[in-house]
Parts: sequence; C-alpha cells; structure tokens
Amino acid sequence: MHPKHGFLALLALLSFGCSSSDSTPKTDAEFEQGLRTQMHDTLLTDIKALHAAAVALQAAAPEPKGRGWDETEDAAAITAMKNAWLDARSDYERTEGAIAPLFPDVDQAIDARYDDFLTELGPTGDQDLFDDQGVTGMHAIERILFVKTTPQTVVDLEASLPGYKAAAWPATEDEANEFKTKLTVELVKDTQKLADQWTPQKMDLAGAYAGLIDLMLEQREKVSKAAGQEEESRYSQRTMADIRDNLEGTRKVYALFQPWVDTKKGGTKIDDSVEAAFDQLGKTYDTVKGDAIPQPPSGWSSENPSDADLQTPFGKLFTAVENAVNPNTDGSVVDGMTKTANAVGLMVEQP
Repeated sequence: MHPKHGFLALLALLSFGCSSSDSTPKTDAEFEQGLRTQMHDTLLTDIKALHAAAVALQAAAPEPKGRGWDETEDAAAITAMKNAWLDARSDYERTEGAIAPLFPDVDQAIDARYDDFLTELGPTGDQDLFDDQGVTGMHAIERILFVKTTPQTVVDLEASLPGYKAAAWPATEDEANEFKTKLTVELVKDTQKLADQWTPQKMDLAGAYAGLIDLMLEQREKVSKAAGQEEESRYSQRTMADIRDNLEGTRKVYALFQPWVDTKKGGTKIDDSVEAAFDQLGKTYDTVKGDAIPQPPSGWSSENPSDADLQTPFGKLFTAVENAVNPNTDGSVVDGMTKTANAVGLMVEQP
C-alpha cells in the first residue's frame, strides 16, 4: 500500500466515508456533492495564485519615457516579469486538466499557442505584438519576455508560419505602454474571469476527471512535440517543468477521489495501482535535470524511432512516458485512472 494511502483510508473512515451518525456509509450522491466542494476549494488556491501572478506581471512592466525596454535600465523589471510569468505558468499547469474541459473558452484565451492563434487569424496574422487583440495569453507574453533566449530552431519554425511576426521587446514608448496596459491587462482579465466562474455548481465531476485523464494522456504529446520545436513553453524552455506541474496537479485532485473508490469492490487495488503509476512517472521526470525537455536527436521520429535515438536522454524520456500513459497497458496511469472513474460510476470511456 502506498504510504499516504493509509492516511487517506483513515481520513475516509473518520470524516468522508461516514454520515453524521458515524455508522452509515455515504451514498454516491453524497460523495459527489462533497467532491464538488472539495475540488472547487483545492483548485481555487492555484487559480487565485494564477491571477495574483498575472497582476504582479502587469504591475512589474516598465513604463519607459521616450524609449522601449532597455536590457540594463529595465533589468530589474524584466526579471520581475519573468519570475511572475513562471509563477503563473506553474499555477496554471497544476490546474490545466480540470480547467480545459470545464472552461474551454477561458483555457483557449489563457493557454493557446502562437501557432494556434495564427491558424484562426489566417495569413494576415497579428502584426501588433503588444495589444489585446489577436495573439494574446500566456504564450504571447512568454514569446516577448524570453525572446533573447528563445532557441533559434523555434524561431526558424515559426518564421515559416503564415502571418508570422518576429517576436521582440517593445522598441518604443508606445509599444511598452501597450504591453503594460493592453496585453498584460488582458491576461489579468482572463484569469479573473476564470476565478469568477470557478464555483462548486459548475464542477462537472465526470468532465473534470476526464480532463485529468486526457492531460495524462497528453504527456506523450507534450514530450514528442519538442522534437518539432512545437512544445508548449518553447520560448522559456520550461516544458519539462510544465509536465511535472501537470502530474502534481493531477495527483492532488485524484487524491480527493480515493476515499470514494476505496468503498468500491476492488477499489483499493485499483487505487494502489494508480498511486504506483504516479510514483513511477514522477521518478521518470526526476531523471531529467532542469526545466527543459532534453534535446531531441536529429531526425527523431516518434512513430519509428531508431534504436540509437531511443538510447538518448530524449529517447529514454519518450519511451518511459509513452509506457506510463498508454491506455492499453494494464497498470498505466491512464488505465488506472479510467478504472477508478468507472468503479465510482463516472463511466469515463477508455481513451
């Protein structure tokens, strides 16, 4: 049994698994009602922190007179903005699994990638990097903040996209003012909108739980996209940190379901399997040092990788993640989480 499993089982016995009479087990309806409140409260902490980080980023944006950003004169402000962005990114990635299916429009506004926006905007793209129209959200800001350290391979890939506009720091006072009063303010508004909409009444347990399963399934995609320079946090090079945050957030929400699944026939065995799969995936992520995904070998193919490529740090990470989330592998994270959902009656389809 996983070390924390005993504590959760005790918690279930003392507070979650019994009614006010301390003798009658809770019904499924009572578990569901309690979980909506618990999920709301658990994720609200990160959602509030996300909004606070967006506010801090906007407040830190410099207001130079007669010029754009300067690497020396605005060094402290730029560092503060980067740190606030990194905080916001971590907060968002821990909640992404539940947010995306429940609030797809807000998820799109906050987390859509540059290429996603260009697909919608067409060949004209967005030629004003700093306003609150067209390309906005976390990655639009990341693309500007981290332009000095963005890998050239990422720049080369994006330069081939219809509607492309090269990333840059604000070069004039007007552009700096737009960044502070428009682009960053839009993120503040979107994160506030998310916090305002985050109510227990909108907690669709099946939808949110399915989103967590999808997020674990997407771990393979998030790794493999790095081979084409299409990874999520491609400018700041912190996609490895993204997927660690995904795992942490998923485990935190999954823990809320453990007392419920433990009341079901075979539930404890399923739960132990999920915890073991989480542990193994966490150990895999721990083998990678730093926030960036290892550099993929030249010519990497996710569909037919060579034996030599599979022996590289990237190849080993890809293989381990693929095995850990494969829905057709008994005991994988996705397999176990799906069985948990079905055991409690959420009836999530096997991916």
